[in-house]
Amino acid sequence: MNRFVKILLLLSICFCQGAIGQTAEIDSLKQLLSVEQQNDEKTELIRSLVNLTTNVNLSLGLEYARMGVAHVDKIENKTAQPEFYEMQGRIHANLLELDSAAFYFDKAMQGYNAINNKKGQATTWFKIGWLHKKRGKLDDAMQADLNALALMEELDDKLGIAGAYSRLSEDVSRQGRQEEALDWAIKTIDICEKNDLQDELVYGYTAAGAASIAMYKHEDALYYFDKAYDLAKSLDFPGMNMCDFMNNRGNALKRLKRYDEALAQYEATLALAKQTNYNNAIHTVTANLGEVNLLLENYGDALPYQLETVRLQEKDGDLSNLTENYGHISTIYEKLGDYKEALAYQKKARIMRDSTANKESDVAMSEMLTRYETGKKEATIAAQEKQLSQQRLVQWLSVGVAILLTGFLVFGYRSYKTRTQANRLLAAKNAENELLLKEIHHRVKNNLEVVSSLLALQSAQIDDPNTKDAMQEGQNRVQSIGIVHQKLYQGSNLGAIEMKDYFINLGESLIGSFGAEKRVTLECAMDNLDVDIDTAVPLGLIVNELLTNTLKYAFPEGQQGKVEITLHKNTDGVLQLQVSDNGVGKSGQTKGTGFGGQLISLLTQQLNGTMQEEVKNGTRISFAFKPAKAA
Repeated sequence: MNRFVKILLLLSICFCQGAIGQTAEIDSLKQLLSVEQQNDEKTELIRSLVNLTTNVNLSLGLEYARMGVAHVDKIENKTAQPEFYEMQGRIHANLLELDSAAFYFDKAMQGYNAINNKKGQATTWFKIGWLHKKRGKLDDAMQADLNALALMEELDDKLGIAGAYSRLSEDVSRQGRQEEALDWAIKTIDICEKNDLQDELVYGYTAAGAASIAMYKHEDALYYFDKAYDLAKSLDFPGMNMCDFMNNRGNALKRLKRYDEALAQYEATLALAKQTNYNNAIHTVTANLGEVNLLLENYGDALPYQLETVRLQEKDGDLSNLTENYGHISTIYEKLGDYKEALAYQKKARIMRDSTANKESDVAMSEMLTRYETGKKEATIAAQEKQLSQQRLVQWLSVGVAILLTGFLVFGYRSYKTRTQANRLLAAKNAENELLLKEIHHRVKNNLEVVSSLLALQSAQIDDPNTKDAMQEGQNRVQSIGIVHQKLYQGSNLGAIEMKDYFINLGESLIGSFGAEKRVTLECAMDNLDVDIDTAVPLGLIVNELLTNTLKYAFPEGQQGKVEITLHKNTDGVLQLQVSDNGVGKSGQTKGTGFGGQLISLLTQQLNGTMQEEVKNGTRISFAFKPAKAA
């Protein structure tokens, strides 16, 4: 192309950018590309078009990314190939086309490895880590981020190190280790402020806000999210990025119960996400619109948002919040009175949670950080040893000073090595203890299942119906305790049980044992509530007895009915339990001299509680407990 023509076109780009904006700039670059003959200059023009169009519309950006991949493949530009693969993978990721994204990130990594481009390897590790998080593989995600951090530290790339810190903050936050997550976020902010890394400082504020919101410090979260949003806006971040910052502000407003403000924020975010075709944000914000409408009790408005979110997540294989969204849909259907659908989505949530649960994941992720820190310390020790050797040679002329210095260094090295080894052993021991405790709960649950099976076998040999019923009830009691231990080893909190899910599991098990699935429905109209194991076991046994009585007496002759369980904790720590049904209202079914009635009475006393029974259009039994320890 004639140099004079190029200059005119470039001047027109500058003029258009100031007067018209990005669309005119894109048009000018397209015009340049259409007449460019030099391969290297075409590569630069396509790279610019990918970056610009991605900020305007992801689908348009993908077209130019594909053009770029085809171009560099054709001219066999080994340096540019992995960069364009990474670009195409990033756009596929933001469109939530996860398999395609993984394919191109893998090609990018292969290309960067071939030319030994460590910076490219590190940035690709970051993107691979993000993919793992979307697929629920949290330990793989942390390992990818640690790989990136090691490369960035080797390059002394302060921006890359800051980016790794913010990602590790998210990683440990997903483990529930929020204090550590906030520490990593503060490290991000510090390194960014010291090195004037304004762009990455935005993500440091974001990480600090995310950790704060998980620690229920919602005012702090809004403060950090506001700083992230304001800084990103002043730096003229692309619309796609602004969606994330706007959504975070909405989350903080939602947690502060400023629901109308949150709703307005989410609606603005969704409009921008659709404008840029940013599927990841569309999924997230649609879910948040469903949740905030649920909190505003706009159930009819909430349901379409939540159903659309789940449809998109199932379509794209995005498992990151699918369990939670199934739970929201279940709650909405409960509020709308469609208990059949509510139960169906509760089952989906449980199946999804069980399928993605990894009891060793937290330990594995903790060990990764331990290995990373240990590796850094060992590298430091190796560097110290090398330096010590050099110092000995330099200072040989002053033997006395050298001996004294060597003695101090050796002593310091040994002390440091001893402390390092002790810290490593302590971290490993803590991880081992946690894994061992989960294994104990797993084995207790398995042993209780063996006891339940033995009772079932024994019951099969008995002809007397009363004895047979007693054996069945004993089997159900064992099962109720077994579910507690199952929840403990599957969950992230070894000291507490989430009671709503536990009651649903227990109720479904009992209804199944009576063969009443088609005629008796179960509703748990309560929020999620964690209760310590010492309280959860007696609560489970009480509910087990009440449900057993209800299934035996409340719906005679195949009558259909509904059972409702609620559990709430008052501000004074009192637990309010209620089990009700719409059956025939058999009065006194929990009293008398039967073992079940005696067991309920003893367990109520154990939890320092009181019980009331009301028979009106069914039976309602209410308890107020003041346990010594409740989560």
